[in-house]
Amino acid sequence: MGGFFGTIAVKDCVNDLFYGTDYNSHLGTKRAGLVTFDKEKGFSRKIHNLERDYFRSKFEDELDSFQGCQGLGVISDTDPQPIIVNSHLGRYAVVTVAKINNLRQIADELLAQRMHFSELSANKINQTELVALLINMGQSFVEGINLVYEKIEGSCSMLVLTEDGIIAARDFFGRTPIVVGKKEGAYAVSSETTSFPNLDFLRVRDLGPGEIVRLRADSLEVLQKPVGREQICSFLWVYYGFPASDYNGINVEAVREANGKAMGQEDDTEVDCVCGVPDSGVGMALGYAEGKGVPYKRAVLKYTPTWPRSFTPGNQTRRNLVAKMKLIPNPALLKDKRVVFCDDSIVRGTQLRDNVRTFFEYGAKEVHCRISCPPLVYGCPFIGFTSSKSDLELITRQIIKDFEGDDAKHLDRYATTDSPEYKRMVEEIAHRLGLTTLKFAKLESLIESIGLPKCHVCTHCFDGSSYCHMHGEAEKETEKV
Repeated sequence: MGGFFGTIAVKDCVNDLFYGTDYNSHLGTKRAGLVTFDKEKGFSRKIHNLERDYFRSKFEDELDSFQGCQGLGVISDTDPQPIIVNSHLGRYAVVTVAKINNLRQIADELLAQRMHFSELSANKINQTELVALLINMGQSFVEGINLVYEKIEGSCSMLVLTEDGIIAARDFFGRTPIVVGKKEGAYAVSSETTSFPNLDFLRVRDLGPGEIVRLRADSLEVLQKPVGREQICSFLWVYYGFPASDYNGINVEAVREANGKAMGQEDDTEVDCVCGVPDSGVGMALGYAEGKGVPYKRAVLKYTPTWPRSFTPGNQTRRNLVAKMKLIPNPALLKDKRVVFCDDSIVRGTQLRDNVRTFFEYGAKEVHCRISCPPLVYGCPFIGFTSSKSDLELITRQIIKDFEGDDAKHLDRYATTDSPEYKRMVEEIAHRLGLTTLKFAKLESLIESIGLPKCHVCTHCFDGSSYCHMHGEAEKETEKV
């Protein structure tokens, strides 16, 4: 999903910018960029490819080339950013966390108006540049940002570095987060609260859906109050989030443990121990162990010395190998044991199937799996959390196609917990992955663990409930502002 960080201070901000950006999500990373603004030097920008390298190693030696008291950083799973623009609104830089489904349609409309695109990546339009062009069509930044909300289908949160502060605008439905931090003489905005503690920022608050604010070193100005309904992504707590992060003031690890505890209390399967699949399955496993009353064991470990994060090779076979290589089973804790493994989700199931086979080879008597969210029956139109190019890459949809002859038939039935179709699908997933048993968290339990009303949480990938075309809904809500 990527993430961004921005800061503005009364003194030089480069160190805070560098480390604050690095604390953001590195899942599926393709590019990273930094930009600063100095009144004398102007804008300074660097962008690097991170598909085979690390943020710190790419940028650390270049920090002396940045100057200024305000700047933006981005970890991007889409295109090279930041984009620097000179327009009637002034000079500015922009970064986004976005998924724009109608990119080509909007681009064609802009080209028909004799606009042009200069930031091409592998001959594809850079969606952050498209966002900048839409902003430029407004008479003010607020009007331009609302045009982005109106036009795009998908989601988009952004930070804009101007000569007069940083403008932060959260996705119109709040699907992706922006949180504000403050310390003496400085403000910061970030996708992750994990950026704040070690830099001495204290969380002030989250931006609301569609909210637009301007940050200066000594003030926070609301340019547009929150509008529209909230649909914050539930997968922030299931998978994306670092355990120490808070979204809407709700901690990731606390949600995972509560969710696991509820599942453990309901599960009557007899097991000897529970293990979390690193990293995002660990919190759930700790909660499950407490709720079930069985010991937590590290029967599989992530090898961190040379695999600290998951690189994403373009080749699927190599991706599968990378996923396997970073996890090492511990035979001493597997032999003759009935083990429950907790994981965040099942997408294709390739990695889990390989892991299950390895666990049995190392002597496990039974291998059970508990998943901290419901089955992924619908592809996500709002956030790119997998590299899947179509819904048919989901193991659930493959099975539905085998059962029904059509992968889109009776999806509502397969998404309904404990329906005959649901039970049949789950049993088939367990069979194909070689599991002794498989259970998914109930949607109701996940929502209860998060602690927000379901209508405030996007659960589209589980039940198809949150799909809407962004621009149509945005037009309706913007009229109310």
